[in-house]
Amino acid sequence: MKQRIKKILGPIIIGITVAAFAYYIKRHPETLNQLKQLPPAAIGLLLVLYAAGFLVYVFITRVQLRMYDKKLSAQENILFNAYSSLINFFGPGQSGPVFRGIYLKKRHGLGLKQFTFTTLLYLGCFAIISAIFAFIGSRPWWQTVLLVSCAAAFSVGLIRYYKKRTHVETGGVLSPANLGWLFGAVVLQVLCIAVIYGIELHQAGASPSVGQILSYTGVANFSLFVALTPGAIGIREAFLVFSQQLHHIDSSVIVAANIIDRAVYLLFLGILFVIIMSLHAREKLQIKPDNLRSVDP
Repeated sequence: MKQRIKKILGPIIIGITVAAFAYYIKRHPETLNQLKQLPPAAIGLLLVLYAAGFLVYVFITRVQLRMYDKKLSAQENILFNAYSSLINFFGPGQSGPVFRGIYLKKRHGLGLKQFTFTTLLYLGCFAIISAIFAFIGSRPWWQTVLLVSCAAAFSVGLIRYYKKRTHVETGGVLSPANLGWLFGAVVLQVLCIAVIYGIELHQAGASPSVGQILSYTGVANFSLFVALTPGAIGIREAFLVFSQQLHHIDSSVIVAANIIDRAVYLLFLGILFVIIMSLHAREKLQIKPDNLRSVDP
């Protein structure tokens, strides 16, 4: 009976994923049209940068797991992050972290409290670096220091509050080595994002300075904290339009650049999907229906 269910479930999951791609393209045909207009060299360069950013996130996952003496093989780590990237883009409310937490709990024994704690550490680093990027190129140095200090204080306060409230075990999690590797990897990740945005803005007809690109990147990153739609559609644009005094990039360029961004990223997700299917990721990760059920912390 279980074998029959597995045989039926496999095609269903594949069909749902393909349908999600088709539905997204149908609802947003401009992404495909924009992709056709981009120079092949630009598409290739952006795909390489997306791949680089993806591999950096794979390394971040490795660092987070090492904090609690857990480890994934290189292949499992890549397939795991590829799978969660697809879920995060097409799933409701950026649901990738939910899948990640449940998978790591069931397959590798990482408690949900521990997973949440390492995720908060990652998001804290991401928020601090994004704040630096958002203000360093547009505000006086003292305002940048003040605003980044506020972001750091909020992040540290939230992490301490969670630690105190849940009594999560930290052990050597907060060692200088662990935090140093995590912070450095996040810096590299945000730099990849900044280069991607810089190329996309150029393809949209703008000639932004380095400071504008940094500010644009920092603000766009903050939109991810409240992204409830696939690819943060509409939310990222709203953040960028309302923060024009920081990056001084025209709203028409913002819209065009974000269409380019989603067009190329959708192509990148398509490549990830092909890799997942060709390597039989669902079987290797042992993803089953009960993986989506709630688990105890």
